[in-house]
Amino acid sequence: RTLNNAYIILDEAQNCTIEQMKMFLTRFGEGSRVVVTGDITQIDLPQDRKSGLVHAINVLEGVEGISQIFLSHKDV
Repeated sequence: RTLNNAYIILDEAQNCTIEQMKMFLTRFGEGSRVVVTGDITQIDLPQDRKSGLVHAINVLEGVEGISQIFLSHKDV
């Protein structure tokens, strides 16, 4: 299913696998806005699984229309 004209939030994304993140990012449709949040210092996946959030950050860097915002302890 594709979600058009929706505001979609994925929280705790650091624990998504690459396959889960790909499935999520290919489901939003025209007019939708997506916010993905996660803390890559708190990944709880098994050692043999890579974080979909870390993968997406690398793959989507520099893609027009996509912004990445990184917060630190100074922002809290």
